[in-house]
Amino acid sequence: MEPLSPISSLTRRTFVCTALAAAGLAPRLLGATAAAGWDVTRIDGRDYVSVESIRRFYNFTKLTRTGGSIVLENSKVLMNLKAGGNECLMNNVKFVFSNSVEMVGEKAYVSRMDLAKLIDPVLRPNFIKNAGDFKTVILDPGHGGKDPGATNGLGTEATYNLKLAGLVKTRLEAKGFKVVLTRNTDIYLSLQERVALANTIKESAIYVSIHFNSGGRAARGIETFTLSPPGVSHYGAEWKAADNQSRAGNEHDSANIALATSVHGSILRRLGKNTFDRGIKRARFSVLSGVNHPAILLEGGFMSHPYEARLIANQAYQTALGNGIVDAIEKYRFAVGRKPVATSNQ
Repeated sequence: MEPLSPISSLTRRTFVCTALAAAGLAPRLLGATAAAGWDVTRIDGRDYVSVESIRRFYNFTKLTRTGGSIVLENSKVLMNLKAGGNECLMNNVKFVFSNSVEMVGEKAYVSRMDLAKLIDPVLRPNFIKNAGDFKTVILDPGHGGKDPGATNGLGTEATYNLKLAGLVKTRLEAKGFKVVLTRNTDIYLSLQERVALANTIKESAIYVSIHFNSGGRAARGIETFTLSPPGVSHYGAEWKAADNQSRAGNEHDSANIALATSVHGSILRRLGKNTFDRGIKRARFSVLSGVNHPAILLEGGFMSHPYEARLIANQAYQTALGNGIVDAIEKYRFAVGRKPVATSNQ
């Protein structure tokens, strides 16, 4: 697309207040926006925030751009963006933005939606309210009974899902968590029944839906889904008017992405070269839309890939997946439970 001319600074200041308030970043960020010098502009009907503003507010010490490649870094975080692209790497974990990174003249901009709903929760999980007081984990082994899920010559997804959930349950309970399974045998539950069961849990909890994938012999790797925020379509689908509607799960948009980040990153570290990072993505799966707790859906590999199918059937791979999930839940609870510290801007 052709670069759009920046809007006036007066209009830009108006957009700052409106955009950040709508994003859920006000009032806790509004007091800091003037000091941070937020640069917000309008592109194709959406609010965008300059990468330079992001650098200042989140204390990145270095911003470099080589062609379309944009890198932000400090002692703890390395963030890679690409102009015109919608993928973001943070410490080598892949996130799929809702909107592409845009250029206005020589400045790079990230959509306000991605700043508020992805970057901020990942960089400042301790600012997510009341997210760290849970002791209950709801594990949802997908499929079962008359619905085997993906299948191959080595087994069925439903079986692997249940086995992995059982492994995670045992380890979490040993660490003092209360664990609820939506199913603990090979039975069929509808998506609505899974949601209803999860919502009977009234205390603070998190929800992890466990799956394995299928998609042809070439597709491989892990991917983790969180509920699409209002205004964002299901991954890979065309936008429709119903996508503007807020769902029950959107109450936990920030916690959702923080939980996904912890689980996805932890599993990548556990599996190493035995997997491929397909990224953290947005979707409108029913189990994510209806659950009243922070929720993610994990796809632990492709049963349709010849090599990965054998890995999934391997006990060592299943153990690595399970340990990754357990480690991540502990780290997530610690990260979101820390007391917020005021941001000091450069």
